[in-house]
Amino acid sequence: MKRTLIVLITLGIMSLLFTNASAEENLVQSVANGCKVELEKYCGNVTPGDGRILACLYAHGDKLSPKCEYALYDAAVQLERAVAALSYIANECDEDLDRYCGAVAPGEGRLLDCLKKKGKQLTKRCKQALKDVGLK
Repeated sequence: MKRTLIVLITLGIMSLLFTNASAEENLVQSVANGCKVELEKYCGNVTPGDGRILACLYAHGDKLSPKCEYALYDAAVQLERAVAALSYIANECDEDLDRYCGAVAPGEGRLLDCLKKKGKQLTKRCKQALKDVGLK
């Protein structure tokens, strides 16, 4: 289960390239707080970046405290929700993304910003999807 959570977190963080950076920062901070002891004890000498910290936690998965496991689980759940919301928007706004945002490079929330800027021009499906996930 621990391995699955870490994989979900890694994939989820990658998917957050489509959302705002503050959401990613909040998740990272939540895991950092929940796994503070483990990060200091096992991963203190690991250079951050490219998933090395998560790999370190993964390598020491059998030694994680319940608090750290919960922080990882909670982050995974939040990321799963974010991925589901993004998938829903991508499905419902497919035509709008092609029509209005085809030249926009994905990442860092640019596609969502593009959709929001087009507001009234969007299809009803897309408007509803944005509303459903709290982005409108």
